[in-house]
Amino acid sequence: MAVITQYVVVRDGEQKMTFNSKSEADAHDKMLDMVEELFPLLERSETLTDEKQVEDMAFFLAREREQLLIALGAKKPAKKKAPKADASADAGDDAAKKKESKAA
Repeated sequence: MAVITQYVVVRDGEQKMTFNSKSEADAHDKMLDMVEELFPLLERSETLTDEKQVEDMAFFLAREREQLLIALGAKKPAKKKAPKADASADAGDDAAKKKESKAA
């Protein structure tokens, strides 16, 4: 007999999704919290007239929260890391430069 651990996200007594890891379930639950907070804000908009549109937009904004925070200026974009050169090669170059400057 196999034992399977599953994490179920339940909202208002309704099962929403099932996950195999707690972190995935927590992330989805957090996204649903954001959707609940965004929904009243988006309902006030006169551009979204259908409840389905409001819900879809709330889910979109919750999924794209990192980009939304960057667009609102609340968060700085992540800097792309430059590939690091081999540290031992750099140390060897520095030693060679020091020897050249002493010889001159």
